Amino acid sequence: MQRVTIVGSGFAALTSVIELRKRAPEVEITLVSRRPEFVYYPGLIWVPCGLRTGDDLVIDLRPFFEHMKVKHLAGEATGLKNGGRLLETTHGSVENDGLIIASGGRFIKTLPGIEHAIVPCEGVVAAKEIRDRVRAMDGGHIAMGFASNPNEPSAMRGGPIFEFLFGLDSQLRREGRRDRFSLHFFSPAERPGNRLGPKAVEGLLAEMARRGIQTHLGHRLKGFSETRVTTEAEEFAADLILFMPGLTGNAWFDATDLPRSPGGLIKADAQCRVPGFERVYVAGDAGSFPGPDWMPKQGHMADLQARAAVRNLLAEFAGKKPTASFRVELLCIVDTNDSGMLVARNERFNLVLPSLRLFHWFKRMFEWMYLNRYR
Repeated sequence: MQRVTIVGSGFAALTSVIELRKRAPEVEITLVSRRPEFVYYPGLIWVPCGLRTGDDLVIDLRPFFEHMKVKHLAGEATGLKNGGRLLETTHGSVENDGLIIASGGRFIKTLPGIEHAIVPCEGVVAAKEIRDRVRAMDGGHIAMGFASNPNEPSAMRGGPIFEFLFGLDSQLRREGRRDRFSLHFFSPAERPGNRLGPKAVEGLLAEMARRGIQTHLGHRLKGFSETRVTTEAEEFAADLILFMPGLTGNAWFDATDLPRSPGGLIKADAQCRVPGFERVYVAGDAGSFPGPDWMPKQGHMADLQARAAVRNLLAEFAGKKPTASFRVELLCIVDTNDSGMLVARNERFNLVLPSLRLFHWFKRMFEWMYLNRYR
């Protein structure tokens, strides 16, 4: 019986489990993660306004693992030996015949004063802190922004900041408090969100202007303080700062011989294989994949990569050449708490549909459908 080890319990990891069970029911699966739970990060945008509590976005995976006959090892990966056949963890070593690394990325926290900013996508605790801080404010300045990995510009996840920004504007207007706040958006990019496509960027900036959100674009960030954001060009007041830094690889990669991209992620080929390692694959934010510079770091892309990785690993088990690749596409709804702008992009077209209330309900319906498979 072939043994597959999966590192992580996010989008790519769980999709790998489903795909393995669908295609190879007899495979023995061990999944390594800190806790047997899945956090649905896209729903964090609705915690500040109360549409979600945060706790309702944390799914207990124990019933899912039991149903899928997955052995869960509560621990963290710490290293890799024997060409990938031995995964070292905080709870001992795990042997495998095939390895899928889906442990996500790590935020780069080197900007001076970053301790004064909340990183929204760090989890439920961060989203609750945003909710509580906003509730406690009578007024003031709120700044939100994102940056990329300077050595690998595609290693970033800025989309949620747009949703927190527009969502907070909608929330404050609904509460009758918007006139007591100034909202700021900042980014070192001159055209932030360019991976969504030129039309989307124009739409996002126009929406900010319509909502009276001040923009600070095109200048390198120098740092934060408790009350200010500083760039190379200016300083502006900020009583609350939300910031999404660029992504790099997990710290445990440093204890391995895994090939790394300029930005510190694991190098992968078009089949999600890790070069130089037999039957070792990577999917999701942990990997650096060949493709267009707008390839997104998002759950949908992680799912597509995970399916390709599983198909190729099983092909190798069968003595065949791994040939499955993944399509590169961006699909998202930029939500505002009560409406949303639909953006779709692949190598043939780029579709942008204006903000509609219907898209907000599509996003909520998709969340229900996606999480229902794990409940």
